[in-house]
Amino acid sequence: MTPRCPAERTKHLFDLRPLLPLRRLPNLNVRRLLALLAVSPLVTACGGPSAVTPSQASTAAPRGLPVEVVRVGPRDLSRQVSVSAPVEALHHIEVASQIAGVITLLEVEAGDRVEKGAVLATLDVRETRAELARARALLGEQQVNLERLEKLRARNYIDEASLSIAKTGLAVAQAEVGLWETRVSFGTVRAPISGIVTARYFEPGEAIAQHAPLLALADFSQLVVRFGLSELDVAGLEAGDAVPVTVDALGPEVTLPGTLRRIMPATESASRLVTLEVALPDTDRAPLRLGYLARTTLVVDRRDNVLAVPISSVGLRAGGSYVMVVNDRNQLQQREVEVGVSRGNWREITGGLAAGEAVVTSSPADLTAGEAVRIVRELDVSA
Repeated sequence: MTPRCPAERTKHLFDLRPLLPLRRLPNLNVRRLLALLAVSPLVTACGGPSAVTPSQASTAAPRGLPVEVVRVGPRDLSRQVSVSAPVEALHHIEVASQIAGVITLLEVEAGDRVEKGAVLATLDVRETRAELARARALLGEQQVNLERLEKLRARNYIDEASLSIAKTGLAVAQAEVGLWETRVSFGTVRAPISGIVTARYFEPGEAIAQHAPLLALADFSQLVVRFGLSELDVAGLEAGDAVPVTVDALGPEVTLPGTLRRIMPATESASRLVTLEVALPDTDRAPLRLGYLARTTLVVDRRDNVLAVPISSVGLRAGGSYVMVVNDRNQLQQREVEVGVSRGNWREITGGLAAGEAVVTSSPADLTAGEAVRIVRELDVSA
């Protein structure tokens, strides 16, 4: 037999029919109200939604203010600067003609490799050779004249002054011969360094002026990149530092181990930048060419493995900086801290915190020390 609902056993307590028959009530709204009063206890007692007491609600719901924290830990807050510049030769010179003349022979073209002292070009120096021949003839005449005067002086027929004039004349004639010999040698243009011809400005048969550039020559055994850097960023750099360099033509996966060769002692007057000269090593994958674009990222302020927290965690007041730490009892504790540099969204902590402590990431100005909290999310300081 199905047990009776406890409400059925006591329904006579709510049965209003003996007292006030519903059909006699003239007002429909009143009859509806009485019907609801009669039915609601039964619904509650016979399986309706059970009421939850305040003590039960407080036990079921987690207590404390939900907060997001970060565990204090090491982070790289080094400051980096990315720069780019073309590849250059350490020794890149223009070979000029020492004399004016017509080019009779030009032995090399752009791209040719030459050794130091090799003949690059020759000029027509027939007129210069004629001047050399004249100077040599005058030199011979001066030598004969001096020999004659020396004999006369030995017999005391002339004074010492006349002999000195003759000696001076001979020295001048010798210098004249040396001058024209040098000018004749200038008709042969030789390579001052070993390297590769990068440009040729004249063709055989053309006339060239004195000191006009004839060829450009570069020593590809020593390639460099000259980066421009702000004067504020060079303090932490010094010659000998390793500088990883990528070249667009070789692809981003190829990194060349460059070396900071020297830092120029003065800034460029127009740009106010300090030039850094980075030496490049030889590469076997592909030949480097002058003008290839090279890139590097320089660490100008190294701060490896420093303790850090999000900037939003740090509050400011008259006494300095502070954060909110979650202690072992899940309560907020105000902590005075010493701060360093800021990099992005992170602030360096130089004192007041230890690695592993939980710091609330939200503004400490909105929190109260001693308040109970519960951690709902924990950030990774290294992310």
